[in-house]
Amino acid sequence: MNNQTPGLFDFLPDSPDEIICGVDEAGRGPLAGPVYAAAVILDVSRPIEGLRDSKKLTEAKRDLLAPLIKANALAWAIAEASEEEIDKLNILQASMLAMRRAVEALSTVPTLALIDGNRCPVMKIQSIAVVGGDDKVDAISAASILAKTARDAALVTLHAQYPQYCFDQHKGYGTALHLERLREHGASPVHRRSFAPVRKVLEEFAARAGGAA
Repeated sequence: MNNQTPGLFDFLPDSPDEIICGVDEAGRGPLAGPVYAAAVILDVSRPIEGLRDSKKLTEAKRDLLAPLIKANALAWAIAEASEEEIDKLNILQASMLAMRRAVEALSTVPTLALIDGNRCPVMKIQSIAVVGGDDKVDAISAASILAKTARDAALVTLHAQYPQYCFDQHKGYGTALHLERLREHGASPVHRRSFAPVRKVLEEFAARAGGAA
């Protein structure tokens, strides 16, 4: 970690052998697409200016920082949990799964994971939840940026497959435009069927089909 608030993490092990990764997810709230997670181990000798919670950065700034993180970090990894896994496990457990996958995919094995939020995935290494960590811990901020940019890119790709939903504009979130297109076209294969707005549309389309039979 670098440039952290003095005293904020005095409880962490103070050891030169400690390898700390920051972990965050993106995409818990949307109605469509996978949930993404990233894990980042920063290099204290190669600080990256401007790291903070990805939600507080413009898209242009995130797109500038993401390649800098990848180029300067000691290790980074991005993982996901699919729509099917979200529907099967629930979004919280799918997010935990994506975060665990990201940590396990790191080329350097960390000894400690700092997780944004108030829960930690079950992992082989020690983990600590940090509420608001994406704006307090540089490594978590970096993970937030990588997860967000990766998920946004994935939704742009999904837009090419399903242009009628305008995924490139709302990235799967339940905006008025998305809900309008969802009601008009029904659910696509990448919509999360366990989410209430999608489930409602599925029921409405099933009722229409039943009435027409």
